[in-house]
Amino acid sequence: MGVLEIIAKKRDGGILTRDEIAEVVMGYVRGEVPDYQAAAWLMACFLRGLNEAEMLALTEVMAQSGEQLDLSDLPPPTLDKHSTGGVGDKTSLVVVPLLASAGCTLVKMSGRGLGFTGGTVDKLESIPGFRTALSKEEMLAQARRIGCCLAGQTEQLAPADKKLYALRDATATVESIPLIASSIMSKKLAGGAQHIILDVKVGEGAFMRTLDEARLLARTLIAIGTGAGRKVRALLTDMSQPLGRTVGNALEVREAIETLTPGASHHPRFRELCLSLAGEALHLCGLAPDPEAGKALARERLDSGAALEKFRQLVEAQGGDPYVVENPALLPRAPSQGEVCAPESGYLAQVAPRAVAYTALRLGAGRQKKEDKIDHAVGVEVFKSVGARVEKGEPLFRVHARTEESLQAGMAALQDAYQLSDTPVNPVPIVLERVEQGA
Repeated sequence: MGVLEIIAKKRDGGILTRDEIAEVVMGYVRGEVPDYQAAAWLMACFLRGLNEAEMLALTEVMAQSGEQLDLSDLPPPTLDKHSTGGVGDKTSLVVVPLLASAGCTLVKMSGRGLGFTGGTVDKLESIPGFRTALSKEEMLAQARRIGCCLAGQTEQLAPADKKLYALRDATATVESIPLIASSIMSKKLAGGAQHIILDVKVGEGAFMRTLDEARLLARTLIAIGTGAGRKVRALLTDMSQPLGRTVGNALEVREAIETLTPGASHHPRFRELCLSLAGEALHLCGLAPDPEAGKALARERLDSGAALEKFRQLVEAQGGDPYVVENPALLPRAPSQGEVCAPESGYLAQVAPRAVAYTALRLGAGRQKKEDKIDHAVGVEVFKSVGARVEKGEPLFRVHARTEESLQAGMAALQDAYQLSDTPVNPVPIVLERVEQGA
């Protein structure tokens, strides 16, 4: 069947075979299918949807379109972790070394930030000397030696997904659960791990605004992964406020180090999320009899300093300055700082995550276009979480800026980023639901 007939078949509600999907996708990668035909096919998929078999076929075709990692020679269990993205989400910086210290092997490839969500690669590159551009051979050798690596996604990994995503972005076909799920899982399958833990964010600071949307995405991701022979589990987690107390690259690395350091100050919601994800992952991998036992093991790894030592090994292995672990003051620091204080006493009812994220973005902590350069030092500290009692004059935010002008603009932008209440407010739990195969 030719590409035109395949487009018409999906347009009319037909079910595509794996060969038909491969004809369009691989033809587009090779340059044999023009943009306008690939765009028409994507719109047909967007409007008509894809069933489970079509989603699995699309995912596997994209995964097989380029380089795939073979982790079979690494110590089992092999594990990958994915977050759908949120404001202040530095979870991988804690969870990857934590799980490696507990016996998992992780080859974690992450992306750069774009728009209001930050990227793990950008955060890591705020550590002096840290290399994120590793070859496939370097990633595998490092994971074999210390149990983990955190690197940038290679250009050769799932190139079909990269091309199709750029086209979706230009043709209003991004907001499709089947296409989103296939995009995410194509990179996870190409990454080679047998176990995958998913952190699906829900709320104003996430791409999935409602529980129903997030639940559907999680179930779709799990169905694809299970169909491809992987063990997959998801947690739906709250993103109605920034995660932790920092938004910005070096600031988030500092918070991650503090969270890994026994006895150091930490944000309770952020620590709880890291322990919950690690507990689920350890159970999924068979290293704990149930998630609570996994969480207890993860807590012991954190409290003993084993996870911090693994993070130090990770930093040193990838060329970073390991002294950052003992002295986070070595991280880049912005020269101008100022605080936004509460105009009256009350209870914090809301901290608007996107308002905080866009403030950090305008300070230079993120990118509005892919070619933009970021400033690792700038960002926003968030001193209070929803539900906290706040006294008049108490600081709510600290802005870290490059110039006095950008500092004043950032402080002004945050005046509308919170709401106070006269009566106590109950915060939303950080973990909302667990989603498993068949659930």
